[in-house]
Amino acid sequence: SEFIDFLRVIFSENESDTDETLDPLLEYFEKITEYPDGTDLIYYPETESDGTPEGILNIIKEWRESQGLPCFKKSK
Repeated sequence: SEFIDFLRVIFSENESDTDETLDPLLEYFEKITEYPDGTDLIYYPETESDGTPEGILNIIKEWRESQGLPCFKKSK
């Protein structure tokens, strides 16, 4: 999915020497997910599997559903 790919870019940029590219990505992540803990999902996962792109996506989807918010668009 596009969101998984987006998360993989974030993980890759975490290894970069500068935050020049990472900061806007993290801001966009917070904007589109609306998740209350924001980037803590990425940096402070509750379990190892929660810290993967797939785990993060599942947490966000479950939370958005519980809040009555629409999930992400399906890829075409």
